[in-house]
Amino acid sequence: MIVMKFGGSSVANAERIKKVIEIIRENLKQKPVIVLSAMGDTTDYLLEAAETALRGGPASIKNALEKITDIHLNAYTGLSLGKTLPEDINALLADLNALLTGISLIKELSARSKDFLVSFGERLSARIVSAALNKVGIPSQSLDAWDAGIISDAVYGAAEILSESEKTVAERILPLLDKGIMPVITGFIAKDADGIITTLGRGGSDLSAAFIAAALKAEEAQVWKDVDGLLTADPRIVPDAAPVAEVTYEEAAELAYFGAQVLHPRTMYPCIKSGIPVRVKNSYNPSAPGTLVIAARSKNSNLAEGTPQHERPVSGRDVRSITTRKNVTLVDIISSRMLGQSGFLARVFAVFAQEGISVDMLATSEVSVSLTLDAAYNLGKVCEELSRIAAVQINTQKAIVTIICDVARSSSILEKAAGVCAGAGITIQMVSQGASKVNISFIVDDTEADTVVRLLHKTFFG
Repeated sequence: MIVMKFGGSSVANAERIKKVIEIIRENLKQKPVIVLSAMGDTTDYLLEAAETALRGGPASIKNALEKITDIHLNAYTGLSLGKTLPEDINALLADLNALLTGISLIKELSARSKDFLVSFGERLSARIVSAALNKVGIPSQSLDAWDAGIISDAVYGAAEILSESEKTVAERILPLLDKGIMPVITGFIAKDADGIITTLGRGGSDLSAAFIAAALKAEEAQVWKDVDGLLTADPRIVPDAAPVAEVTYEEAAELAYFGAQVLHPRTMYPCIKSGIPVRVKNSYNPSAPGTLVIAARSKNSNLAEGTPQHERPVSGRDVRSITTRKNVTLVDIISSRMLGQSGFLARVFAVFAQEGISVDMLATSEVSVSLTLDAAYNLGKVCEELSRIAAVQINTQKAIVTIICDVARSSSILEKAAGVCAGAGITIQMVSQGASKVNISFIVDDTEADTVVRLLHKTFFG
């Protein structure tokens, strides 16, 4: 058994859904369970409809609702399922209309109401794809996530799936598979213990698929995107970036955190816990092998037997990928009072915690601390508090360049990276090796980041 999750671009319209059905048909022997995102840009359109409802009266939502209806009607007719939408889909659209009307009347959109609003995208998508599968002779049943046994906490907009859902998912899904019926399940959404709809936040559909795979003890979870897998670099920066055949969960999480937005780190937690592999595939290029995310990489067959690590040159075998995250702020905190003083770092981080600011990279010396933050944070209060114990320098428009690599070669890789930057006249302003031991990160100016990535990619991958 496998779990196959298809993203919004994979099911954007009738033609894309037909391609997805072809992919599913080729994998029927593996008893696939299907998890779906909303079609194309439906989630964005739903949020736009809510904004329209907030600004105007009930009449203002008509055009917004028609746009959403047309997307699904065009897909339905394009799949030769009929000329008009069926009763279950029309019922959902009627509920959506009632919700938008309520928003327009009370002029309020709470986090709870927003979760209810965006849930319509996945629910419409699952019903249309299930109908299309039945049309071509593949018995299927669409299931809202809660009908598939997924219960979450009540943190609207960023809910977490409760562990007890593992048992209920298995109880609901396995009998369908035993009957030869393919479950088509909504990703991204759930219900809390009170029966209120929630959403799972960023990477929510992938998280749904990973959780279901773990609950069913599937062979693997397949995440079908519009890219060939995790790549050696961002193809917008390095056009000849290639897919990485295999990475560990830890490496994939670091890639996601430092700029490669193919898999969100939280997606992999259920699979890490259960040891189930995650395979990233391209629904636009299904023949491509994709990237396999596993607990531990297999031994490098290209490494000559008996060759010590330190005796061979650094190459692409040692580097998995190079990423960059721009628009970063570098904060230097300098104080002689830090020397030998216990609790100094605790005071520094207490200031950031008080303002709800998350720190990315960190480097320390005897008298200074350097750290990076997202540029979106307002640092006025932070600077005021820190200036009481240290001198503070704020450096904006910086970028983090991260090399995901073999920890055993980190010294050689850093040496080579520093040489590349020096040769290009680029100053490395801070260096940090993550506690995970699979990444080396350093800071350069925003305007230099793309150049650094291209040069490093050419150095390590040719």
